[in-house]
Amino acid sequence: MGNSEAPVDLVAVRERWMGVEFDWASFDMHVEDMVAWANACGEQDPRFTDPSHADFQAHPGFTTHCMSGRVLPDDFPQIGGGFGIDGGKNVQVHAPIRAGDTLHATTTIADVFDKTGRSGTMIFIVQRMEFRNDDDELVSTVDWKMIKKA
Repeated sequence: MGNSEAPVDLVAVRERWMGVEFDWASFDMHVEDMVAWANACGEQDPRFTDPSHADFQAHPGFTTHCMSGRVLPDDFPQIGGGFGIDGGKNVQVHAPIRAGDTLHATTTIADVFDKTGRSGTMIFIVQRMEFRNDDDELVSTVDWKMIKKA
């Protein structure tokens, strides 16, 4: 029935951790991977499936598979029980991702909040990865929600 530990002050956690970068990674964009992802998504638009297309680019959801090394900062407080579940992803495409690009990602905590519903109180931890190309142009933002039982 929940944790026996004292509840965590989510306002204090949000104030301390929101916007703090805690992980960095780079990802090379390969044609084969981009096409395989688009095909796995059932995409039919040739911009995403045909490397010979004049505007060939990564599928909008492609960056959701790019994971860095850490899910949370090293000193992030233990919130809720267990590892949590994936509560979904929100992707914003800012510019096309091209084959041959190297994307440089930074990871931050974008938000921490709770919601109470039929199954009780759940805590949401939103991890944000921002992807920039070698020209330092923001190309994609992915917000991933981790859901934990309070």
